[in-house]
Amino acid sequence: MRADVTYAEGVLPPATPELATLQLLVTVAETGSLRRAAGLHGISQPAVSQRIRGLERKLGLRLLERSTVGSRLTPEGVAVVDWARPVLEAARELTLGVAALRAEQADRLRLAASMTVAEYLVPGWLSRLHGGEPDLAVSLQVGNSEQVAAMVRERRADLGFVEGVTAPTGLRSRTVGTDELLLIVAPTHPWARSRRARGVRPDQLGAERLVLRERGSGTRDVFVHRLAGAGYEARPGLELGSTTAIKAAVMAGEGPGVLSALAVGAELADGRLVAIPVEGVSFERRFRAVWLPGRDPRGAAARLLAGLVSARTRRT
Repeated sequence: MRADVTYAEGVLPPATPELATLQLLVTVAETGSLRRAAGLHGISQPAVSQRIRGLERKLGLRLLERSTVGSRLTPEGVAVVDWARPVLEAARELTLGVAALRAEQADRLRLAASMTVAEYLVPGWLSRLHGGEPDLAVSLQVGNSEQVAAMVRERRADLGFVEGVTAPTGLRSRTVGTDELLLIVAPTHPWARSRRARGVRPDQLGAERLVLRERGSGTRDVFVHRLAGAGYEARPGLELGSTTAIKAAVMAGEGPGVLSALAVGAELADGRLVAIPVEGVSFERRFRAVWLPGRDPRGAAARLLAGLVSARTRRT
């Protein structure tokens, strides 16, 4: 009667043979010759014989009958070869699968970015990256900063880019850039005529119904936080989910809005919008790259991050 033996998790039984030696045995079985098997594996015949004998000792079985005309399997050898073939095939599938995953990771970059970063910064970043890696495939998911952080936590993105007062909880981060939020109005708004040069006070801004991004947006979070630091609460009159919608609403006279300087350059230049300073309050903010702890960026993600950090260092 065979005794049942339980091995600790991850520990193979002592008689477990090496895959390479099992492959040698299968080749000897298929060719009927130690010499031909040696030639196919690129080793000497004595080395093949020695490794098969070592396998026999390990298993406690005689696997081959050797003679001057060749070698053939014993009944025990036939059984071992039959068991070895699916094991070797599974090992080949494992090796090929891992290689395919590595190739996919090497040639593919999954990014997630907040709307401002995705629209105004990522295209330039990727253009420079593709200059050295033209075959790199990139996928970009866009959302507000809160949604981007969730994509990174759920491993749907290798690297995320967010705005906001602080880095998202539970993620590692690195500052890759800065910009400034601007208070913008239509040219017909009273502030455009009377406050363009000297600006508005925080209390005046706190009394206005504003056109703001939705909750979870880094633009909104920074603006609300900085205004609160001056002692006033932002009053959203209209909440919209994109920079384009906010610009259109402000130009239509819905009220003052808040957007990144990156997003309104053209409209300020041609007079469709007017930027109004806010006395005593800075709305400068950071752009951060974020990733999972213990999963530092690798491959193209690491190269992209290194390039952004290096460029920022040169600017400062």
